[in-house]
Amino acid sequence: MTHLVATGLIAAAALALALVAIQAAALRAHLSVPPPRPHAPAPVSILKPLRGVDDELWENLESFAALDHPDYEVLLGLRDAADPAHALAGEAAARWPAVFRVVLQRGVAGVNPKVAQLVTLAAEARHSVLVVSDSNVRVDPAYLSEVAAWLEDPDVGLVTHLIAGVGERRAGSLLENLHFAGSIAPGIAAAKRLLGRDVVMGKSMALRREDLAALGGFESVKDVLAEDYVLGLMVPSRLGKRVALARRPVRNVTRDKPVAGFVARCRRWSVLQRKLVGTWLYASQALLNPIFLSALALVLAPERISLAAFLSASAAKALLDGASGRALRPGGFSPLQLLATPAKDLILGAAWAAGFLEDTVDWRGTRLRVLAGTRIERAGGRPPGG
Repeated sequence: MTHLVATGLIAAAALALALVAIQAAALRAHLSVPPPRPHAPAPVSILKPLRGVDDELWENLESFAALDHPDYEVLLGLRDAADPAHALAGEAAARWPAVFRVVLQRGVAGVNPKVAQLVTLAAEARHSVLVVSDSNVRVDPAYLSEVAAWLEDPDVGLVTHLIAGVGERRAGSLLENLHFAGSIAPGIAAAKRLLGRDVVMGKSMALRREDLAALGGFESVKDVLAEDYVLGLMVPSRLGKRVALARRPVRNVTRDKPVAGFVARCRRWSVLQRKLVGTWLYASQALLNPIFLSALALVLAPERISLAAFLSASAAKALLDGASGRALRPGGFSPLQLLATPAKDLILGAAWAAGFLEDTVDWRGTRLRVLAGTRIERAGGRPPGG
């Protein structure tokens, strides 16, 4: 019986490799299409919530100081002046006063701290196009050009971006950036191109103020953790509009994350994913992790064929991660860095398994219970805000 299960796992790993290869091809196809260009770029307000000093935060902000767009502003949001990022935000506003403004949060809307800031930032924004951009995001000068071009189409209600992880110095950051390249970006591109399914990444998303108002504003997602994904579902279902996936990826800068930090994020992602898509679809995600499946086969039947399957899956997956990395970021990953692929996918597999057993996450020091659709309450059962 054990050998039969191991054989089934090896077959599943082979299928998983084929699916990962299809995703990688979908990513390269998506990135190969030139981005659209705007005819009459609309003014843009970029809403950038800050909390603490991220790796290379100043360089991230600097990339927004000289965008190739005729009229835009960047609102730097902070919960209060005691935040460690407040001084840096003030320096940016002093150096580029025509671009940056510092905005302190007014009131608390719901449990999600990012959304609480976005509510204030949207109220303070001057322009009709709102772009949400995380503090660890770095962009190219043409960033807003493509956003404006997509939103010139009245049928487009939201624009989101693929993410390329960059800047790794410590092992946890390398694992996270490999995850962006090997799983997240290819998965989002394949879901869009092959299945017509939208996966919105809140690290960079844009929508018109009037469309946001029609959805109920950011207040409509104040008590969910995956506010980006939920907004992506609401745009077609409530507005009858579509989500556009930009051609140019934005860069997520992570430099000094420890392995423990990567593991914690994987566990949190797993709980969120199960609550978003349901148990059965979540379970099927194992078919995108050939290394984990072949490792299980090796544990069940530690024989030459199982070892060969595991080594083959590891080598093939590292090559696919490398190909996606080269498509997403200059230089891709070095061969030495790609040796971390098996460790990364085994951690992801363990987090996937744990995701079936957990319903709570640690969110910035607060233990939250995640309900269906990633609605949240405090772990003691108190309602949001209680």
